[in-house]
Amino acid sequence: MSLNWKEINLILSELDLPGFQIQRVIQSTYDVLALELHGKGKTKVLLIALTPGACRVHETFRSVPKNEKPLRFAEFLKSRIVNGWIQEATQLEDNRIVRILVRQGKNHYRLYLRLWSNAANFVVTAEDGTVLDAMRRLPKRGEVTGGRYTPEDSPAGRTEKTPERVYAVREIPGDLSFNEKIDAWYAEHGGGLSLEALREQVRRSFEISRGRLAASLEKLRAKEADYETADQLKNYGDIILANLGNIRPGDTWLEAENFYAPGTIRLRLDSGKSPAAQAESYYEQYRKAKSGLAELRSEIQAGEREKEKLEKNLAKLLAETNPLQLQKLIRTRGQKPVPKGDRQRPGLSFRDKDWLIMVGRSAAENDALLRKYVKGNDLWLHVRDYPGSYVFIKQRPGKSVPLDILLDAGNLAIFYSKGRNNGEGDLFYTPVKYLRRAKNGPRGLVIPTQEKNLHIKVEEKRLRELEGCRIEK
Repeated sequence: MSLNWKEINLILSELDLPGFQIQRVIQSTYDVLALELHGKGKTKVLLIALTPGACRVHETFRSVPKNEKPLRFAEFLKSRIVNGWIQEATQLEDNRIVRILVRQGKNHYRLYLRLWSNAANFVVTAEDGTVLDAMRRLPKRGEVTGGRYTPEDSPAGRTEKTPERVYAVREIPGDLSFNEKIDAWYAEHGGGLSLEALREQVRRSFEISRGRLAASLEKLRAKEADYETADQLKNYGDIILANLGNIRPGDTWLEAENFYAPGTIRLRLDSGKSPAAQAESYYEQYRKAKSGLAELRSEIQAGEREKEKLEKNLAKLLAETNPLQLQKLIRTRGQKPVPKGDRQRPGLSFRDKDWLIMVGRSAAENDALLRKYVKGNDLWLHVRDYPGSYVFIKQRPGKSVPLDILLDAGNLAIFYSKGRNNGEGDLFYTPVKYLRRAKNGPRGLVIPTQEKNLHIKVEEKRLRELEGCRIEK
């Protein structure tokens, strides 16, 4: 519920704003802003919220977090009204439009807070009503730079179209001031900015994350169970080699003594392969399973740590009692600080399952990545027969590049090339140490050696997932 006109009058009378200086502007979100005021021996923080269903202006006694990125309207206010003095703060009749007159040096500004749930706005004008800027730019209302906003002179422009009601100041128990009561009330009941609404949003978000993590761990454990039976694959190879004399060309089954367990065993054979080749195939599967088991268990442990971290973060968010701070934590959840090297690196960067993929979008970026950001064992990819980006996969010590990461990098190479419209293409890849700069060639041009070939079909789903892994600079 937004403030009614009687509550606004009571709030303004308690605040007694004339004579206060505006010292700071903090914009938390696109519809919540605070002015830090000092005067008469005290400091106040004036909260202005244009949130639908919770439009209001009052003193807040909770910390107001600033946005991670500078927001346009806050930057505008800083340039105009910071260090300005409030000369008047009044409501225009009973229309829920608050006018605040501010003098900053020789300049005079009018701040209009229209606290209508269906059309709230914060408009700043010059003395003659010329709009300098608005929190919400509404061209049809003329609430854009250069427009005019003079609600005092236009009844149609200042009257809110609402049913006739008898308004009263809501009764909130306690001996505090009305500003203190209303600040606490909105923290609990303020629509989308109430604690309960925000906590429910947190719970829903974490349920989705929990489900994804549980599904991932379930797949990994199923794979682990398969890998743990790897010894059987070796046993199959041994049994085939021990029965070479009993297998005739064209046989599709071998029934033989199982000398690893009581009884006999029946193994399917591939009539197109020699018995020795089939035994070697089982041995190869055994070796891969054994080498992959350790890495798989490491992934499961990492998933368990992520699950524990998720629960701790959930408890931390649900324990937060300041709705504005909780809103900020929700907004920034999952955003990792960008390391300095990531901010400076040219081109595009993607952090994909702990692998770093870099994309140069021009000859200059390709050349810069080659010179400063890759080393000998990093992998280089490029599309055949078309101009395009150099894509690099940074090597991880003791790790070979998984097929999934190679396919991700290949999709990026096709997408950032002139052949993207084909939907597929051939590319080659090789470690950076096998690249040789073309003598007297254009900037960034290299000649690969010992390259391998890869055919890629562009996968839209894979590209969408990669966009979520992109490192913002």
